[in-house]
Amino acid sequence: MNWDQIEGEWEQAKGKVKEKWGKLTDDDITLVSGKRDQLVGRIRERYGYTKERAEEEMKAWERDVRW
Repeated sequence: MNWDQIEGEWEQAKGKVKEKWGKLTDDDITLVSGKRDQLVGRIRERYGYTKERAEEEMKAWERDVRW
């Protein structure tokens, strides 16, 4: 699924984000508001990932996410 689709369906995507990255708070997810770069930043912050690792996880998630 591409990011435009995810952003357009953000209300549905929020639950999938929470399933994948459980350390993200509801506030984190609300503040991201469908913006990919902000989500990557929050993942880096909560998990201590490098930018590269967060990007790799995001790409894998985008490829595999379904609802």
